[in-house]
Formats: sequence, structure tokens, C-alpha cells
Amino acid sequence: RFASVMLFLAIWFTFSYLPIAHMVWWWGGPSAADAPAGYLFGLGALDFAGGTVVHINAGIAGLIAAIVVGPRVGFGKENMAPHNLTFTIIGACLLWVGWFGFNAGSNLEANGLTAQAMLNTITATAAAALAWSAGERLLRGHASALGAASGAVAGLVAITPAAGLAGTMGAIILGAVAGLVCLWAVISLKPMFKYDDSLDVFGVHGIGGIVGALGTAI
Repeated sequence: RFASVMLFLAIWFTFSYLPIAHMVWWWGGPSAADAPAGYLFGLGALDFAGGTVVHINAGIAGLIAAIVVGPRVGFGKENMAPHNLTFTIIGACLLWVGWFGFNAGSNLEANGLTAQAMLNTITATAAAALAWSAGERLLRGHASALGAASGAVAGLVAITPAAGLAGTMGAIILGAVAGLVCLWAVISLKPMFKYDDSLDVFGVHGIGGIVGALGTAI
């Protein structure tokens, strides 16, 4: 129900997003001796544009919500492929363009670092889409437009924490790894545990965010 969705969003934003955002991003400045930083920031967490704060956080919440709500009627028995692949591709393209806003925009000014974040957002995403498509070709015998779109989103997610911290080649490698790992999460991990994640939020955002967070450090 719509009211349930609104209640879930309010609870998640207040009790999940805000604490994690504070722990990862808060820095009180050099004069704040008593509380100089958020907990994870103080431990050295690197998250340029929200890989941990947004994607891991939301991916785990989505997984838990899917488990609590339970599977759809006919899940695992009926074909539940997207009903309009054209809309899926349009949405993925809009998402890719919009992603520049918070990856490059997270630098808060227009300079060389902003340009690097934008370039990384292009290259990592392209590498992930190609890696997912290649993996799908090997595992299923053919690549698909849906797979390429899913791979692109996986690359966007993975490069988010590293957008302003990685070099161009590092971004390409990170995107390719994320594309393959997220492909595995969607086609192998989900059937293994039988949770009904209809849009693969955990498989793409959760797993992709974890790959991106660890890859940022590497």
C-alpha cells in the first residue's frame, strides 16, 4: 500500500540514512576537538559521493524489506521479465546522465577533480555494461539490453564512492569488476537464497556498493 511505502521511507530516512550519513561524512573541522568526525569518517572510510551512505545502506534495506514482505505470487514459476524494455533503457540512460550531478557535483566546485569524477563516471559505467554483457554472453549464450542496462547501473553504483579518488584506469577496472560481481549476485546469489528482489536492488546497489567501497580503498 502507498501509505506503507511512505511510512517505510520516513522510518528508513530518519533511522538509517541520517545516522550513516553522519558517521561517514561528518567532519567538525580542525577546531572541533571533542567531536572531530563521524565514527566511520574517523576510521578512514572513503566515500566521495555516497557509495556507502546511499547504495550499501539502501541495498541492505531493500533486501530486508523484500524478505519481510515476501515473494510475489508466482515468483520462481512465472516469467517476470520487464514488460517494457524500451522504458527500461530510457530510464537507465536518464539515470546515467543524472548520476553526473551527484558524482561530479559532490566536489562542490568546478575544477580538475570535478572533471576527473565525471570522466570516471563515464568510463566505469561503460566498462561495467560491457563486462556484464560479456559475462551474460558466456553464461547464457547471448547478451541482452536488460543486462547491459543493469551492468551500467552496477558501474554507476561502484564508481560512486571512488569518483573523485580513483584514476581513469582504476575506474575502468572497478567498473568491470562490479559488472561481473553484480551479474553473479543477480543470476546466482538471488536464486540461491530465493528472495524476491524484483528490481535487483540488493544485487546491483547493495553488492555494487560493497564492491565500490572496497575497490575505492584498493
